[in-house]
Amino acid sequence: MSTSALPQPYAAAPSAPSSERSAGSPGFWRAPFAASTYREIGYTVASLPIAIVGFTFAVTMFSLGMGLFVTVLGLPVLAAALGGARGLGAAERGRARAQLGLDVAGPAAVETPRGAGAWAGMRARLSDGAGWRALLFQVVMFPSRVVSFVFSVTFLVTGWVVALLPAYSWVFPRYVDWPGYRLFDYTSGGERHAFYLESPVQIAGASLVGLAIVFLTPKLVRALTNIDRAAIRSMLG
Repeated sequence: MSTSALPQPYAAAPSAPSSERSAGSPGFWRAPFAASTYREIGYTVASLPIAIVGFTFAVTMFSLGMGLFVTVLGLPVLAAALGGARGLGAAERGRARAQLGLDVAGPAAVETPRGAGAWAGMRARLSDGAGWRALLFQVVMFPSRVVSFVFSVTFLVTGWVVALLPAYSWVFPRYVDWPGYRLFDYTSGGERHAFYLESPVQIAGASLVGLAIVFLTPKLVRALTNIDRAAIRSMLG
């Protein structure tokens, strides 16, 4: 009897090779106004709540499964964790396809021998390398996505707020009773220290700094999302 006729715990046919298409980066001067930049920023913003859910799921299910490993209940919990991780991985590939222009084919499906029982299916699931990588993805990407969210939002908001200062600088002396935008105001050793952006030269200089941040933000966001691209290719494909 040939070995090819023996039942296998996985699909005999390998999955289709990954087709990856990374969206081209817009030019430096066009990037702050390009739709692709804001899709990537939207990706980093949405990644934070998704990362919290994925990290919580992975840690909770793995801890519960290992805690119950001394009983038979630990095995189905771990199998459910791996199945759920595969589902989360599929959702991540879909997000990457829609917002990052990255198309990565999913791993081969887990299959059990025809007519095998539930325990055989569970053993196949527990030996699923793709499931374990998908579970690990939820853990290792959590800190990266927190950093991506903080940096993306901070640079985006700061850049535009400072760059547009000339458009609203008149608000401070008229409505806030400041001579200009207040950078700091504190008292030390009985002496008050305050600095305001009030002259046209100061306001223009601040605006130029803001514009520099605006044009550097797309490069920063692209570098941050490239971490996700690399992780999705290596761990979810």
